[in-house]
Amino acid sequence: MTGQRYNGPIIDAHHHFWDLGLGKHGWLEGGDPSDELAPFRRNHLVADYEALAVPQGIVASVHVEANWDPADPAGESRWLDTLERSPGIAARYVAHAALLDPGAERVLEAHAANGRVVGIREILSWHPDPAKRRMPDNDRMDDPRWRATLARFREHGFSFDLLITPHQFESTRRLVADFPDIAFILNHCASPIDRDAEGMKRWRDGLGLLAAAPNVAIKISDPVAYDPQWTRESLGEVIDACIDAFGPERAMFATDHPVAGLHIGFAEWVDVFKEATRGFSAEEQAALFEGSARRWYRLA
Repeated sequence: MTGQRYNGPIIDAHHHFWDLGLGKHGWLEGGDPSDELAPFRRNHLVADYEALAVPQGIVASVHVEANWDPADPAGESRWLDTLERSPGIAARYVAHAALLDPGAERVLEAHAANGRVVGIREILSWHPDPAKRRMPDNDRMDDPRWRATLARFREHGFSFDLLITPHQFESTRRLVADFPDIAFILNHCASPIDRDAEGMKRWRDGLGLLAAAPNVAIKISDPVAYDPQWTRESLGEVIDACIDAFGPERAMFATDHPVAGLHIGFAEWVDVFKEATRGFSAEEQAALFEGSARRWYRLA
């Protein structure tokens, strides 16, 4: 590429903090010291993040729920509020709510009481292969009870962070069409999880399907989760496909720190993204690195 590399401010639209001493992250407790989660079994807090983010020009960020104790979903935001950090860091929160739970509406009200909470995430990822699933069922987005809770997002102004797989793109298309006044933000490049030719075609075709809805955006984050033996070329193809489908105004940079650190360094991912976007205009680069996240997550 012959264009200029982006050298302006960056908003990280997706990262996590946790403190294991709180006993609120059961998914990180115990386990084998040699398993894939071992690098996560330590605290990941503000100082750790800022040491990596500030030198890269990150001026603001969005904290996304990190599987906090489901018995107290609003507790994560209360804890985040106590953390001292630079202005802009974790300026907005995407909190958790299980929309089928009987108390889901009360949870939404608790989240709405915190001005930093602008969105909700409930992980919905389903795959025909049980080993690749995050959820056991694949009918929530069509469930009338789940949808009734989602409809309450309107009164709170919440967006919905979607973590899904390409096998759910058709049900997602129906969902976003039926709720055109709710913003949906796809996580992690919409999960190009099946790396064979058929799987990648399903993913690429699905990007176009979802991008046809103007109320959907995409976070270009943690592609290495699905491509651990990545090359700059393989990551560049994913970045290009996301931007081609959604355009710079509906695509945004994000790190998924510390999860992405399993397979790529923080500064390395920033560098890959800057190289991959050399060919865009200064205005388009500014949208990808800052403007889109600022608008979709309502950052001042």
